[in-house]
Amino acid sequence: MAKDIFHSIQFKAKPKVLYDLIMNPIKHSAFTGAEAIISQQIGGKYSAYDGYIEGENIELIPGKKIVQTWRAMEEEWPDGENSIIEFIFIENEKRTELQFTHKDIPHAVKSDFNKGWVEHYWEPMKAYLKE
Repeated sequence: MAKDIFHSIQFKAKPKVLYDLIMNPIKHSAFTGAEAIISQQIGGKYSAYDGYIEGENIELIPGKKIVQTWRAMEEEWPDGENSIIEFIFIENEKRTELQFTHKDIPHAVKSDFNKGWVEHYWEPMKAYLKE
């Protein structure tokens, strides 16, 4: 049975800066410390963390929203199945709220991915931005 994750994270950065950290392969690689290959086109493919994560862009609104298919190269992940990730960037004065949803995660890996987003994305992004 698939599960969902929702995180709301505050950053001291503009929405466009956060959008670029996720969608620009050079910046993505810089904050994660691993290779990222990212298409800037809807329908384009991406991979991150040296190929451990892969998917396709569904919706891209620069500085506002990213929706992508997502799958991890995990033994417990069913073949041919993808989950969906969504990043929504909301500017609030000098901060941006990142509303993140990860839908349809296989139950066997949900708790690992819930922690993984914090440890491998939100914390490294904050460190990269010197927050």
